[in-house]
Amino acid sequence: MSEERGRRDGDTGGFAPGDAGTETGATPDASSSVSRPSGKRAVRRSGAAQTSASVDAEDSPARRAAVQSTDRSSQQKSENIFKRLRRFFREVIAELRKVIWPNRKQLTTYTLVVIAFVAVMTAVIFGLDLAFAQGVNWLFG
Repeated sequence: MSEERGRRDGDTGGFAPGDAGTETGATPDASSSVSRPSGKRAVRRSGAAQTSASVDAEDSPARRAAVQSTDRSSQQKSENIFKRLRRFFREVIAELRKVIWPNRKQLTTYTLVVIAFVAVMTAVIFGLDLAFAQGVNWLFG
C-alpha cells in the first residue's frame, strides 16, 4: 500500500507541463493521450471523434496496471486469515515505531492538565446541576 501511495504522491495528477494543452482548451495530440495515465480522468470525446490513438490509450500500461491491481486485491482477499493478522500486526508495530513518544516530564504535565480539566468540568457540571435542581424545587416547590 505504501508503494501505491508513493506513486500517487509522486504523480502530477495529469497537470504536468506537457498537459497544459488540455487546460487551455487546445486539442491534445495522439502522443500525449497515450503517455498520460488513463485513470479516473478519462478524456471526454464524442463518438465520431474517437481515433485509433484513443483506442490504443484504452490498452495503455496504466489501464493494464489498474487491471493488475484489481487482480492483486482479489488475491489479497483470498489470503489466509492468519497471514492477514500477522501482516496487520507487523504494520501496527511499524507505525508505532514512527510515533514520537513523550518523555516522563511531558507525560506528567499532560496527565496533570487532563486531571485539572476533568476536575474543572466536573465542578461546572455539578454547579449547573445544583442550580437547576434548586430552580426546579423553587418553581414547583
